[in-house]
Amino acid sequence: MATRSKAEKRAAGRKREGKVGPKAQGVADVVPTDVKHADLDTREGVTVTSEAAPKQAGEDAVMPEPTPTLTLDSQPAHADDVHDAVVADLAESAQRQDDHPKPPFTLAVDIGGTGIKCLLLDADGKPSGKRQRQETPRPATPDAVLQVIKGLIPDTAFDRVSVGFPGVVVGGVIHSAPNLDPSFAGFDLQSALSHLTEKPVRVLNDAGLQGLGAIAGSGTEVVITLGTGMGFAIYVEGRYVPNVELAHHPLSKRRTYEENVGNRARKKFGNRKWSKRVKAALLQIQKTFNPQRIYVGGGNAAKLSAKLPDGVVIIDNIAGLLGGIALWR
Repeated sequence: MATRSKAEKRAAGRKREGKVGPKAQGVADVVPTDVKHADLDTREGVTVTSEAAPKQAGEDAVMPEPTPTLTLDSQPAHADDVHDAVVADLAESAQRQDDHPKPPFTLAVDIGGTGIKCLLLDADGKPSGKRQRQETPRPATPDAVLQVIKGLIPDTAFDRVSVGFPGVVVGGVIHSAPNLDPSFAGFDLQSALSHLTEKPVRVLNDAGLQGLGAIAGSGTEVVITLGTGMGFAIYVEGRYVPNVELAHHPLSKRRTYEENVGNRARKKFGNRKWSKRVKAALLQIQKTFNPQRIYVGGGNAAKLSAKLPDGVVIIDNIAGLLGGIALWR
């Protein structure tokens, strides 16, 4: 039998005593066993914890390295809901004053069927100040809407204006406004707001603008907004395809998408049945356009109760304002 060296004997003795050298030392040797490593994953509602296995009575073996375990603090609607967390963080930051805003500043305006909102964005698209909101006037004529916007303009200086409008917009001119006053048809909103603010203005369909604040920019992506009516936007490799009005296309029993999932239907049938209608509409959109992802926004998105199809992501309504910076890139 081979004779062991003194070094080998010392190593064997250290092993029996439960000691290890610096090179063999693991995480469990330097971290207390009752410590959990939290927030190693940046996704909202996801925490990675590491717990070492307890020793058995009388056991002198070296504590094994902990095995990471993925636990969910909440139940997100979809596994790839990371983007929702990002938008939610931006929504919270929109309520705080930015300490270090960067020029140029963009005044983002979101004109909706029930509310008109304004938010100041810095050069990086980060909110600078609080979001301002007022009810949409009735009747929602061009003059009445302009007066509301005038009252929402902040005292802080800004350099340009982005506007999301609920209808067909071509070259800043309104061609249709189903949920506002009919007098908007043919109205040059872009020129009117430029005159009002004395700043350059760009106007886009509201769903199209909201998507610019949410999409990944890869493949075919779709945005629908659920509010007074239904907004729709489609993007190919990050490029917006303007004025595709799917909301007024027939969906079932001669009813359009908007008639099935608009706010009037929600009030008539209740949230549960309305949510099922929205799910059916989403499934049909998936069959028609085969998008990589569908983003659902608008004020009524939070009222959905049905489990949504795979590939559908709920986005915060603040995206309708955050997309305003993209019009100037």
